[in-house]
Amino acid sequence: MAKNVNVGGQAVIEGVMMRGSMGIATAVRTAEGEIVVEKKSYTSYTKKNKFFGLPIIRGFISLIESLVIGVQTLNYSASFFEEEGEASKIDKWIEKIFKDKSNDIIMGLSLVISLVISIGLFFVLPTLVANVFSEMGTGTIGMNIVEGIIRVLIFLLYVYLIGKMEDIKRVYQYHGAEHKTIFCYENNVELTPENAAKFGRLHPRCGTNFLFLVMIVSIIMFSFTGWNSIGERIMYRVILLPLISGVSYEIIKWMGKSKGPLAKILSYPGLKLQNLTTREPDLSQLEVAIKALKVAEGIEN
Repeated sequence: MAKNVNVGGQAVIEGVMMRGSMGIATAVRTAEGEIVVEKKSYTSYTKKNKFFGLPIIRGFISLIESLVIGVQTLNYSASFFEEEGEASKIDKWIEKIFKDKSNDIIMGLSLVISLVISIGLFFVLPTLVANVFSEMGTGTIGMNIVEGIIRVLIFLLYVYLIGKMEDIKRVYQYHGAEHKTIFCYENNVELTPENAAKFGRLHPRCGTNFLFLVMIVSIIMFSFTGWNSIGERIMYRVILLPLISGVSYEIIKWMGKSKGPLAKILSYPGLKLQNLTTREPDLSQLEVAIKALKVAEGIEN
C-alpha cells in the first residue's frame, strides 16, 4: 500500500536535490565517482507564518522558495565542476564591494535575471506576437486563446531545444532518477537502484506539470483582463503572476493526492510533457537520487 509522503526534488548537475521531512539534501557525483551530500535544515515560510500558509498565497511563496533553493543547489552542484581560472571583472567588482556577502549578491542577481528572462520569454513575448492577430477582428477571448497557444508553443520549443544539449540530457536523466526514487519510496519498496529502476519516470507532482498548468490557468485568467494597449496587457500579465502561480499550486497539490478521473485527465498533458524533460537514468544515477532522498528523510545521515 502506498504511503502519503511529501517529498519533492530537483535534478542538478550530476546530481539530485531532495526536500524531505528532515530538510534539504543535495547529492552530487563528483568527477572522481564519489557521491557527496550536503544537508541543510529548512522550514518553509508557509509553515512559519499563518498568512503565508493560506491557500493561493502559499503557492506563490512556495514558488519563490523553490526558485531560491533551485539556484542555490544548482550553484552548489556546479561548484564541483568549475574549471580554475581568473574571475570575471563583474565578479571581482561584486567581491570588492560586498566582500563576504558577494555569493549571496551573485545568487540574487542570478535569480532576478532568471525571472526577468522567464517573464519576458513566456509572458511578454507571446503578448507581442499575438498582437499581430488583433487586426484580424478576433475577439478578446479569442486573442487570449491565441496568446496562450503561442505561449505553450514557445515553452514546448524551449524545452525541446535545450533537451538537445548534452549536459541537459544528463540533467534530464537525473530528473528521471528523482521521480523513480520518489515512486519507489511512496510505494514502500526497499530503496535500491534496481528496485527504483522498475518504476515510471512520469510523476504527477513534477514541476513540469506545474509549469504547464501555469500556462493553462493564465489563458483563463488573462481572458478577464481585456485586450487593450500592449503596456496594459503586459502590466496585467506581470501583476497576475502571483495569483496564477497560487491557483496552479493548489490544483497540482490536489492532483497529487486525488485518484479520481478528473485529476487523471488534468494530469495527462503535464505527464506527457515529462517525456521531454526526463530521460531513463542508469543505476549509478538512481544511486545518487536514493542517497539524497535517504538523507532528506532522515533514513540515514
